Amino acid sequence: MIRTFWVFLVGFFSTFFHAGNVVLRVHFWRRNLHCACDKAARRWSQNILWAANVRVNIEGLENLRTDEPQIVVSNHQSWFDVFALAAHLPVRYRFVAKQELGGVPIFGKAWRSCGHVSVDRGNREAAIESLDQAWREIHEEKLTMVLFPEGTRSPDGRLKQFKKGAFVMAVQGQVPLVPVAVVGSREIMPKGSLKVRSGSITLRIGIPIPTAGATIRDRNRLLDASWHAIAALKGDEDGPGQEHLL
Repeated sequence: MIRTFWVFLVGFFSTFFHAGNVVLRVHFWRRNLHCACDKAARRWSQNILWAANVRVNIEGLENLRTDEPQIVVSNHQSWFDVFALAAHLPVRYRFVAKQELGGVPIFGKAWRSCGHVSVDRGNREAAIESLDQAWREIHEEKLTMVLFPEGTRSPDGRLKQFKKGAFVMAVQGQVPLVPVAVVGSREIMPKGSLKVRSGSITLRIGIPIPTAGATIRDRNRLLDASWHAIAALKGDEDGPGQEHLL
């Protein structure tokens, strides 16, 4: 209980400080805003991991490109997936998340100002427009887009069905998909629980899946390849099988 209280306390003040710094820059001094955003996201996440006494190990860093656009697709089973990825991915990145995050006071303003994407899952046209606009910016700046294709946290830790958005975007941009498995985060803070435990998380970065020459007809093939790559990285290929194809 004491650890959980401490993590939430550090998280609150860290969010207020780093997000507030970004918001102030937006209004008064936009110079080097992207640099400030990158630092804020990393330090915010590092602070929370430190408060929770969570160590992060990384495998497969050689599979990430630091100077070209790419799409990282990862499993999602805990809020600590976000903190681990944001703190330790050695690339300039932008996250795609549900619209509700963009409405959080101060944090939401900083989130949008830094170019992260909020998707309205209840409005398909608006969601497509948001992703298209974000993708153009990310492609021009050679950033990495980070998505959780399951769409939400898995309640039992097993890999769930994937949605097609990330794979349509990869085809449209002709950029590689980088499968990433986050292992151990559910033991830190599972879905449905507010209790935080100490421990370790491993990020396993897989071999990129090429999309050069792929068309929209290949989206299911890319989805399938990504699902199996992540399942193999996290060690649960005995998951829902072909159910992951929507």
